[in-house]
Amino acid sequence: MDHFTITSLQNPKVKSLLALEKPRERRKQQLFLIEGLREIGMAAAAGYEFGNLFFCPELITPDRLRPLGDERLMIPVSREVFEKIAIRENSGGVVAVAKQKVHRLEDLVPGPNPLILVLEAVEKPGNLGAILRTADAAGVDAVIICDPHTDFYNPNVVRSSIGCLFTVPLAAASSADTIAWLEQHGIAIYCTYLKASKPYDEVNYSQPSAFIMGTEATGLSDEWVQRSSQNIIIPMRGRIDSMNVSNAAAIVIFEALRQRKKAS
Repeated sequence: MDHFTITSLQNPKVKSLLALEKPRERRKQQLFLIEGLREIGMAAAAGYEFGNLFFCPELITPDRLRPLGDERLMIPVSREVFEKIAIRENSGGVVAVAKQKVHRLEDLVPGPNPLILVLEAVEKPGNLGAILRTADAAGVDAVIICDPHTDFYNPNVVRSSIGCLFTVPLAAASSADTIAWLEQHGIAIYCTYLKASKPYDEVNYSQPSAFIMGTEATGLSDEWVQRSSQNIIIPMRGRIDSMNVSNAAAIVIFEALRQRKKAS
């Protein structure tokens, strides 16, 4: 490792890194940022390719970084510079630039009895990150996002998923293509929907199943509701008629796991 410590925010490498906080630059360069030693390690295990890795010697020693790859790409920066490039607090003193992957529906290979989560038009990156944590915890076979503008690599998705962005099979596709894919693989479609629905715990999910979650503001589109095998609902006992989508996803996914464990 023969780099001098970068102390200026005007350094071209630092300016290039900071540009990746903008969606336009991430799309243009097909790069994104990962903070934290654990998250970077999870990305490496998932086969992500890295560019430069910036670290603050006051916060982390170079020997802890060596398992991550080429030492020639490891660039020390001052604490002042690191505090500028770090998006979250307590990121452990390291930020990596990584190459984005393409997440295609046709690349997903469902298992013998798959459990799939489909999200239509995710509103908030933090919600997507939280859902990916749930999907990892439950061992969900895949998460499919039906929104052409989804940015998997938004810093808030990377941060809130605590690395689960790299552990859960992902795809982005249109609703029409996703419906066709589910039907092709014999996967039942369960739409979380307020009308003409059964309570979620009165439906059998022991067969191949996909839960479809809509936005909190507008719910699911008619395209999904019309192709649903069964609409389901989480009964509300208070004054509101719905809950945060990440919480709702956790409830129905773990109900499916409970049923499958009981049936096995």
